[in-house]
Amino acid sequence: MNKVTTRKKFSTLATASCALAFSALTSLSAHAVDFKELDKLALNVKPVTVAQGVSIPWAIEALPNGDLLITERSGTLYLLRKNTTSLTKISGLPKIDANGQGGLLDLELHPDFANNQWLYITYSSSEGDGAGSNTALMRAKLSNDHSQLREPQQLYKGEHNSKKGQHYGSRIVFDNQNYVYFSIGDRGSRDINPQDLSRDGGKIYRLHDDGKIPTDNPFVNQKDAKPAIWSYGHRNPQGMWFDGENNVFWAHEHGPRGGDELNMIKPKTNYGWPVVSYGINYSGTSFTDLTEKSGMQAPTLQWTPSIAPSDMLLVKGDKYPELKGKFLIASMKYAFISVLEIADGNVVKQSKLLEGIGRIRSLAQSDDGTIYLGLDGQGIMRLDPQ
Repeated sequence: MNKVTTRKKFSTLATASCALAFSALTSLSAHAVDFKELDKLALNVKPVTVAQGVSIPWAIEALPNGDLLITERSGTLYLLRKNTTSLTKISGLPKIDANGQGGLLDLELHPDFANNQWLYITYSSSEGDGAGSNTALMRAKLSNDHSQLREPQQLYKGEHNSKKGQHYGSRIVFDNQNYVYFSIGDRGSRDINPQDLSRDGGKIYRLHDDGKIPTDNPFVNQKDAKPAIWSYGHRNPQGMWFDGENNVFWAHEHGPRGGDELNMIKPKTNYGWPVVSYGINYSGTSFTDLTEKSGMQAPTLQWTPSIAPSDMLLVKGDKYPELKGKFLIASMKYAFISVLEIADGNVVKQSKLLEGIGRIRSLAQSDDGTIYLGLDGQGIMRLDPQ
């Protein structure tokens, strides 16, 4: 008999405005904490605007020489050269179907970028059967002067195009063996895609760096299953990070009205959407009474009400000693960064940073340790230690 936990009513949680709820992987109920009561991290930094003119900076990627690559969701890839404030366009992108939440999305450098110049990109593509579009992963080589993309290769394109404009995902990470992972959201088809292994959407995928399917992927030999799938039952993962030192893969995703999640991603694992959730419909009605169910992985952390988490970053180096080894997760809805200390797979402490700065869409850290923020409607900021 399956063990299940009935969801607490959203209305009781909403009485503590903007609450954060925590759930360890083994716990049966979530502990609600009002994020307004969280300690503010004592960090003496000054946010400095380094570039404007980007409306929705979905991703920032720092190149080894200090230049920044920036995606504008509407379909432009920008270069911001080191110590300048002028954005220049990079040519060579494929056709992008920019609609709703779709467009030009994430960026990630190959771990051996210094030698091979491969840049990985996710975007919404209208290629394939059916009207609309779905998320695609490509790679291309960045020219020596960083002005154009060459040798473009589409590595994966989600099937079942949709005219719906929501939940494309998408983030990209590499692990220690140079496998590439990327996410596709449920594409607004909550009750169709996430639990169906024969359909793209609501999944995290794993490929070789050249796009080939690894023979040890968990569903590679399962009839009718998409062989690239690594995990499933996701709603809309828009933050991912592979912690190479601890060999742990983290991802967070948007819930509906409540139920944003932070998950430790494991192969062949079902993360439950939409069978289990701490959220409710945007209209206020319920779609499930379950927060846990046997065979479905509970989140490490969940936010109810939703904070609208965007990018995530594990801080390295000594430029910001108070942040070293901690995860940053930005809240677009409430304009702050949640600083998480994680040990043995559990969040052991959290604090808040830069409350009120704006709608943070993207995070990046350059080789010299500098942290950059991409803010909707504001452009790109740099955090200067004082």
